[in-house]
Amino acid sequence: MFAYIKGSLEEKASNYIVIDVGGIGYKVFMPSNSIQTLGELEDIIKVYTHYHVREDDISLYGFLSNEELKMFELLLQVGGIGAKSAILMLSHMAPSTFALAIISDDVTKLTQIPGIGKKTAQRIILELKDKLKTQQLEETVQEKETVEEGHEVVEEAMAALQILGYHKKEIDKVFEKLDTKDVSVEDLIKQGLSLLAR
Repeated sequence: MFAYIKGSLEEKASNYIVIDVGGIGYKVFMPSNSIQTLGELEDIIKVYTHYHVREDDISLYGFLSNEELKMFELLLQVGGIGAKSAILMLSHMAPSTFALAIISDDVTKLTQIPGIGKKTAQRIILELKDKLKTQQLEETVQEKETVEEGHEVVEEAMAALQILGYHKKEIDKVFEKLDTKDVSVEDLIKQGLSLLAR
């Protein structure tokens, strides 16, 4: 319903902000670390939004980047993960770190987030990896390979970006511009995100 909201920052709390748009104050729940990086009151800000509707609640959730929004929406698709848990995860983990943890089956990394136990972490990895496999099967076979066979670092980074919701074709174009030699998976994910977000 709302792609983003742009307006005057009127209030900052620990877990939400209020944005004034044309005399209407929108209460937007956000990750705590994102709220801390916002400007001063009355600054004009822009947040990407998710309109969350349940039988007993209608709320707006806000994010500083499309990657955070995509991560939030992915987490909502995992059984047992609600909006509050997803926001908590975003408060403690960047999308690039999250995607890397999924690709590398890093249960320990996910359990470092308060409230996320081993079983929940395993379920997140299992369900989101399955979504990636489904997406890969739906992709058409490319005539030209953009990565060298066996180049595991590049392949893992590309898979992580697919988990965050980007299509293989747009990832391929971005990786043609990147220097992939002697670069870590997480650095490649970050570089890829910076170009895809433009």
